[in-house]
Amino acid sequence: MPALPPFEFPEVRPGEPMVMSASTFVAFERCRDQALGRMRGIYGRESRASFVGGLAHRIFARHLESGPIPESGLVAACRQEIGEGMNPKLGSLGLKPSQLRAVIEEVGDLYDRFRVVTTDGFEGAEVMMESKPAEGLTLRGSIDAVFEGDGGVRLVDWKTGGIGEPLIQLGFYAMLWALDRGEIPSRVEAVSVGTGERLDAVPSHHDLVETAGRVAGAVSTMRAAFETGDGLERRAGPWCRWCPLLDDCDEGRAATDILGR
Repeated sequence: MPALPPFEFPEVRPGEPMVMSASTFVAFERCRDQALGRMRGIYGRESRASFVGGLAHRIFARHLESGPIPESGLVAACRQEIGEGMNPKLGSLGLKPSQLRAVIEEVGDLYDRFRVVTTDGFEGAEVMMESKPAEGLTLRGSIDAVFEGDGGVRLVDWKTGGIGEPLIQLGFYAMLWALDRGEIPSRVEAVSVGTGERLDAVPSHHDLVETAGRVAGAVSTMRAAFETGDGLERRAGPWCRWCPLLDDCDEGRAATDILGR
């Protein structure tokens, strides 16, 4: 019998079935209308940086699950990972073979930094979590790595660029782990392989309850918007650069103009 979660998820507005991921919740906390767009199936275009990051994550997972990849085998490993699930993204980017070579070299540089990461207590890579805490609502996420230590379970999210502000995402992972596994993780961490930055936090029962309240609020707000057909509040920031709503968003265009300068 699965363990019971250590807190009760709040009630949400009834409505159509909805899947809330960590990335959509992060988007909602930054710009509500961007998150609503994601729920309506409007996604930003693939970027070279996101492709590099996705491929690097697959190489990191392979390292953790199967052991170090020799330098002579890295190109083959990258091409295999691309062929097994990343070809559609490669096609949307329109990368030429010469450009793909540069992408693999960049992934290799990131992997060289990753190789020094300790694997003590490693339990799993790209671990899926899922919970259905309310009628028609599914919460879903994948944590890059899970480690077990004397203090309990540690959840780690790898970053390939700057670490940014990862606490919203880490909070969602901690809440979802508790709902799915019935225990509060001892620690959540964001680690940038690219810059060496690290941020960690020790989730408390209060933190999980607070995050659950914000997630429930996001679900209810978006369901209300679905019923009325209205948009939601827009807030500009660095996340506007790849937003699919950018062409019709004055705030977003102004922000990207400033960032471009």
